[in-house]
Amino acid sequence: MLEILAITTPIFLLIGIGYLAMAGRIVTHEQVQGVGNFVIYCALPALVIRALTQNPLEEVFNPQYLLAYGGGSLLVFAGGLAFARKRRHQPLSASAIQALGMSASNSGFIGYPVAVMVLGSPAAVFLAMNMVIENLLIIPLALALAEMSNQAGNGLRETLRRTAARLARNPILIGLLVGVLLAVSGLDLPGPLAKAVDMLANAAGPAALFVIGGTLYGLRVRGMVTDVTQIAIGKLMLHPLAVFGMFLLLPERDPLLLSGALLFACAPMISVYPLLGQRYGMQTVGAAALMVATLSSFLSISLAIWLMSGSRLFVMP
Repeated sequence: MLEILAITTPIFLLIGIGYLAMAGRIVTHEQVQGVGNFVIYCALPALVIRALTQNPLEEVFNPQYLLAYGGGSLLVFAGGLAFARKRRHQPLSASAIQALGMSASNSGFIGYPVAVMVLGSPAAVFLAMNMVIENLLIIPLALALAEMSNQAGNGLRETLRRTAARLARNPILIGLLVGVLLAVSGLDLPGPLAKAVDMLANAAGPAALFVIGGTLYGLRVRGMVTDVTQIAIGKLMLHPLAVFGMFLLLPERDPLLLSGALLFACAPMISVYPLLGQRYGMQTVGAAALMVATLSSFLSISLAIWLMSGSRLFVMP
């Protein structure tokens, strides 16, 4: 328990620093938004490029893992989207962002440290595969649906054209394209450029957490309880269960792959989740959901590790 707390405590401290900076008027709301733009347009694309190029391509595309983890994530995404649209009557953009929060894990800043603690060096490969699933599948799908909602009323052809045009300028997807091209071609970035990408990637997590803290200052949860609860339950309960269920459907199961997948699925949503929802008016709901899910994940991850340690289905120390 203390080891898990040691992993999550720095995250809460960085969020707290952002909150206190806003409370103490060290930064303004506009300045916090500026830091958020830095994360979206500079740091996060660099993180995606680094994740897709730091491991051999054959290790990043394990069919069994990608099928089970990706299928479970898609199942939760579709369920969350349908629930928000049909039962809650939310617009498509808000529904897509809510579904994103339920199905995309904070693989880099929570999932990976926990997996390293439990499984050791294989955690790096799981991280790379999760980045592929999240950045090639879940995040683009959510952003595409949200953009289509913004273009509604222009006719199908015009909606598709404008959506494609906006996605083509999306910095995350541009970083994804660059990373895939580098990985497929086997080309290496020149030394100074690679160092700059690495420095930007290292800044993504702390800067994103600082922005989350600043966004939380003055936040009123009233009116958001249902949305926040739905997103948090979907991420911490439904996502791990869906991934576990998809692995059980496979004819052959690798205990190491199953262990890694479940640990990553138990992590809360991606740390830049509120920033991705900012364009669609979901930044406050996203920030509140991220805080609740991250705080609750200490218990959910601890429970998952305890349950895994008593089962032969998993590889545990």
